[in-house]
Amino acid sequence: MGLLDSSNEHPPSRLRRYIITAAIFVGLLVFGVWWLLRFHAEKMTVKHFLDTVAAGNMEDAYKIWKPLPSYSYKDFMEDWGPNGYYGPIKSSHFEDAERPKAGSGVIIVCEVSPLSPFPPTDDSVKQARTKEIRIWVESKDQSMSFPP
Repeated sequence: MGLLDSSNEHPPSRLRRYIITAAIFVGLLVFGVWWLLRFHAEKMTVKHFLDTVAAGNMEDAYKIWKPLPSYSYKDFMEDWGPNGYYGPIKSSHFEDAERPKAGSGVIIVCEVSPLSPFPPTDDSVKQARTKEIRIWVESKDQSMSFPP
């Protein structure tokens, strides 16, 4: 066989490339969905809690909070009630969620406002009335507290 003679070798199969590309795409898609939904249960617990507080059902909100015996209903009302530190709450907006290293729960960062609906970001006068809250949600039983 000479240098310029052609050979009968065929190019590698495209099927292998398609399978590898599809596997990588599916892997990235699964990772993306996991990344978006990783704190979904904790976010929904906080959303349900804040919606209950905004509706004025403070007894139900206290039950959702699942407090320790040292956190009485009176303490809860001083924090979350209409005249409390965070109150009145009429609307909320989620900012972030993070799991501390070696932590058993998730810190949910949200903003609460005494205005309904939540004020837009370009309205600085109304935005000045919002407060940022960090809420610790235990992953095992969805109980809430303030982060350490």
